[in-house]
Amino acid sequence: MKNTTTLRPSPTALLDPKCDSSFKAMFAADTEDSNKALKDFISTILNRNIVDLELMPNEPASEVKDQNQMSFDVSVKFDDGERIDLEIQCRNREYDYAARAEIQAARLLSSSNRKGDNWKTPPAYQISVLNFHFSDDDFPPLEWYNMRRTDGKKLAGKLNVIFFDLIKIHKLIGTPPEKLTKLEKWGLFLSYASDERKKDYIESLIKSEEGLMHAKSSLLTVSQDEINWAIENSIHTAICDYNTQRLNFLEKERKAVERGMAQGMAQGMAEGRAKGLT
Repeated sequence: MKNTTTLRPSPTALLDPKCDSSFKAMFAADTEDSNKALKDFISTILNRNIVDLELMPNEPASEVKDQNQMSFDVSVKFDDGERIDLEIQCRNREYDYAARAEIQAARLLSSSNRKGDNWKTPPAYQISVLNFHFSDDDFPPLEWYNMRRTDGKKLAGKLNVIFFDLIKIHKLIGTPPEKLTKLEKWGLFLSYASDERKKDYIESLIKSEEGLMHAKSSLLTVSQDEINWAIENSIHTAICDYNTQRLNFLEKERKAVERGMAQGMAQGMAEGRAKGLT
């Protein structure tokens, strides 16, 4: 008898692009749809038309034996040899994310540099799509960081770190497509493509942009692979386990502080009474 068990919630369910494995599956499938979707998304982020695009191995070589190995979600070379590390992050971990992004950009740039190239190495871009607030400042959803002189002018433009904050896009859900920028449409698509409750609205966005049509088609294709659902489910389980452990730790820490305060107050009152009797 054929096994009909599936991890896919329904025949039309889509993987969640906010999950790093599904994000990579959608953009790095190396099909016509995934390539066109990736080219459109990068063009939108950089605000320029990308002509040629090539997927690269997603682990750059370590220049030093003991150097930390980094795995990129989607690694791309485009146009005149410019390089991009494109990834999505679902949560803010307990490390300096800004430092992480800078180091990844530096590694990407140095891996493109060749001896004797007279420092004409093409620029490198570390693009992070964030499903959390990198900062609470009132900055736009897309923030672009690079090295600048004291007068504000770019130094050389070789090293670029770009953050795309999806959370800042969420407030736009339900806005008519004609009132949204392409960047905003991409943000809403990535945020809600897997949400069946938002299906009709997201479909209206998809119909308004060719790049989103290719993204939807690519996502639909990779969503038919049971392995992708198994990977996404395992990642979501790991995130839930992590969040539960963290909440339990914080709860234990809170109770320990409360016990300490209660013991301190009791001791202080006892000492006060003792002094009152002498």
